[in-house]
Amino acid sequence: MTNTRNTSDSQDSRNSRNAEESTADDRPSPMQVLRQARTQLAELTGMAAETVSSFEQTEDGWSLEVEVLELARVPDTMSLMASYQVDLDPDGQLTGYRRVRRYERGRADSHRPGGR
Repeated sequence: MTNTRNTSDSQDSRNSRNAEESTADDRPSPMQVLRQARTQLAELTGMAAETVSSFEQTEDGWSLEVEVLELARVPDTMSLMASYQVDLDPDGQLTGYRRVRRYERGRADSHRPGGR
């Protein structure tokens, strides 16, 4: 019985230590943030996010630029795409978004700095 109790006590101690140490680990990983942002933007706009073209952690959480298909056309290179700036809090919850650019899928945007 003593062995069982000692094992149980040591597991409880480890679990409480792990819980204290993992408070920083409770935040979502960058991949979780990307997935959440795409899902939340799609729910709000009704348009599927195709790619995330930029992603950075900010003082207030996260900032992403997400490419979205706004209007499908034939041929596909004439489809209208849009870039949305998406802001999320540190937990990955969307706090705001805005369209920053609209363009045809087949057009390169060489005149903007950084290729954006």
